[in-house]
Parts: sequence; C-alpha cells; structure tokens
Amino acid sequence: MTEEQFEEGQPHQVSNRLQFFPVMMFAIVMGLSGLAIAWQKAGAWLGMPQSIGEYLLYLDTAVFVVITLTYIVKLIVYPKEVIEEWNHPVRINFFAAISISLLMLAIIYKEEYKNIALYFWYTGTAMHTFLTLYTISRWINHNQEINHSNPAWFIPIVGNLLVPVGGIGFASTHVLMYFFSVGFFFWIILFAVLLNRIVFHHQLPQKFMPTLFIFLAPPAVAFIAYFKLFHQMDAFAMTLFNIAVFFTLLLVFMFRSFIGLKFFISWWAFVFPVAAMAIASMVMYHVTKDTSMLYTSYGMLTAATGVILVVFLFTARCALKGKICVQE
Repeated sequence: MTEEQFEEGQPHQVSNRLQFFPVMMFAIVMGLSGLAIAWQKAGAWLGMPQSIGEYLLYLDTAVFVVITLTYIVKLIVYPKEVIEEWNHPVRINFFAAISISLLMLAIIYKEEYKNIALYFWYTGTAMHTFLTLYTISRWINHNQEINHSNPAWFIPIVGNLLVPVGGIGFASTHVLMYFFSVGFFFWIILFAVLLNRIVFHHQLPQKFMPTLFIFLAPPAVAFIAYFKLFHQMDAFAMTLFNIAVFFTLLLVFMFRSFIGLKFFISWWAFVFPVAAMAIASMVMYHVTKDTSMLYTSYGMLTAATGVILVVFLFTARCALKGKICVQE
C-alpha cells in the first residue's frame, strides 16, 4: 500500500498489521511498569491510594501478555520480519525492552507475589545477560555508523542497573554488584559516544527525539540500585541523584524541542525515564524527609502520570486511524 493510499484512509489487512508489529511495542510495558512502581511507592510513602498501584499492576501484566503473544505469533508467521528487526542497527536495541519488562514486572510483583516475581526476575536476568553480551560483541565485530547511534543504545546495556533493583533476596550481593558494575561502566562510555554524536554530527531524526529522555534513566536507576544494595545515602548516591536532577532540568529547559513532534511509537520513551525519576525522588524523600523532595516527588509523579496519559491517548488515536504497525 502506498503512502497516498494510507493517507486516504484505506484499511490495511490484519496480516499486514501483524507483519509490521514492531518490537518497540515493549516500550509500552516499560512505561506502564515504571508508572505502576511509582504509584506503589506513592501509596507506601506519600499516602496516595494504594489501589492505583494495584490496578496498574494488572493493566501492565495484561498489556505485557497481549504484546508478547502478538510478537510470538509474528515470529511464527513472519519470521523473516523478526530477523530483519534483529539485524537492524537501531531496532535490535529494543529487544532488550522485553527483558527489561520482565525485570520491572519482577519489581512490581515482589511486594505481594514473591514467587511470581522470582520467575520474572530470573527469566529477565538471563535474557538481559545474553542481550548485553550479544550487543557488545556485535559492536566489536561489526562497524557501527555514527548516525545509527541514539539514546536507545542505553536499553540493552544500562538495563543491567535494573537487575539489582529487583534482585535483592534472589541473588547474592556479589552477583548483583556484577550487573550494577556493567551497567554503570557502559553508561559512562555510551553517554560520551552519544553526546559526541549529538553535538558534532547530524541531529537526531524527529522520531528519535523522545529517546533523549532515556538520558534521564541511567542515573535515576543507578541511584535506586545503589541504595537498594547498600542502604546508604552517601556522597556517591547523592551524586547519582543530582545527575538525574540535572538531566530532568535540562529536558525541561529543552521543552520547545519536543513541542509539535509527530507521533511515533517511540513516544513511549518519554514515560519510563520520568517514572524512574519519580521513584528516585520518592526514595530520596523516604530517606531524608526533606520537604523539597516531597514536593519533587509529587511533581514527578504527576508528570509521569500526565505523560503516560497523553502518550496513551495519542497511541489509541493513531491505532484507530490505522497509523500503527505499518511499513515505514
């Protein structure tokens, strides 16, 4: 189907929608998971209704199941398209969104359903370990184009920082520190690479502008992971948190760059980092009881909820118009 036919509103066949169902859809689960965790903590520490976190848990699980089953069907019916995504220099990074979704579901379920959380955590950790090793070996064995680099590269590498967040009680501190070390080390390296690409080379394509929000996630998640591991609010923890605060302020300062962007499924990249910052703020308030952190927690929770509502509405509208799961 041509672009002109699409603009005229002619329907796509269901099989075509399945054929072009992108692995990036798992970013939706990441966003919902981050929001669910944020509302769980808000219920525990800010006096917010705990039922909201419970409802989001069920919604997130349902969305994960639907997207997973759909992608499995695509793998069976259209294996060539899945292989093309796997070999794509940009889309391959979003396969790690699957393992990250499992790790975040483990965090969500851990409070009430530890046995279910254990299954999610071990499966997600094993998958993410493989994806980390595969991604780095791919970078070494194949030359990468600088224009292919974008903040989505953080997903398969820095996702290691999520492993210790949900892994307390499931693995030893030595094992969890391995994942923290790998995630932290490659966060620094990748940040330098990506900053070089953004500053000295062509600007990011419009559809990848929302991925700039991913810069916020590594320091926020690293702060949470470090505190979970050592229960210390020392200088290193404060440094991580303040770096996350800086990126939050920077993205707010750059708000004009995000106004008027055409909707792409990559908009879901807005959600998870904002939710991660909301959780980090609540952790900081829970430990320090600083009033400014209380207001920051409310503000970031409101922002995360507002962002996901906006992105959800745009996603629903585009889905009804047949503008999702189409050939690019």
